[in-house]
Amino acid sequence: MTSAVIVAAGRGTRMGPGIDKLFLDVAGAPVIVHTWRRFDSVPIIDELVLVVREGMQDAFAQLAALHGFRKPFRFVPGGAERQDSVWNGLVALDPRSEVVAIQDGARPCTDAGLIERCLATARARGAAVAAQRAVDTIKETDGGTQIARHLDRSRLWAVQTPQCFRVDVIRRALEAVRSAGKQVTDDTAACELIGQPVELVDSTAPNPKVTAPSDLPYIDLLLRQGG
Repeated sequence: MTSAVIVAAGRGTRMGPGIDKLFLDVAGAPVIVHTWRRFDSVPIIDELVLVVREGMQDAFAQLAALHGFRKPFRFVPGGAERQDSVWNGLVALDPRSEVVAIQDGARPCTDAGLIERCLATARARGAAVAAQRAVDTIKETDGGTQIARHLDRSRLWAVQTPQCFRVDVIRRALEAVRSAGKQVTDDTAACELIGQPVELVDSTAPNPKVTAPSDLPYIDLLLRQGG
């Protein structure tokens, strides 16, 4: 059995005060609807768990009713940090689930083929993540605005979501993070803690995340073009 956890509990503070970026309209629907629809349409995914802020369950349920999603889904409350929200989502999985895709709710353009490739790689290797090769020249700073070191971009990738895992692997990794009292903002970092290799899956199509207001026109264009 294959599951997906969509993390939709963040507040998106960089969008500005009082703005919930997941409910902003792009290409005729809220951002989260596009993300949910992508995973609802992938044949190999059997269930979805949406991690949402406490008190928002009714709003998400109304979206589900309005847009007619087909796959079984359930809502669970988010945690204090992203890793806590992911953990809550994992706890809620069907006990038969073997592989899980973890997706940012604010990443609505993810290609179905990329989702399937990441899941297949995770099933075979234990862990996989969508990523794009760095194309810009990358510099490391001294902690401020001075260049400290030039980095070889041929060795650098920008990691995205979905991040996919065998369920037993990611549970063991996050248990190690929790036991060590660490914080990670990326699920693959938890795998590093237990020595689990993570396979990079080349994300060749645009897969942006809504972070700032300036992201919206580009994402709107991609969605209207079917991207």
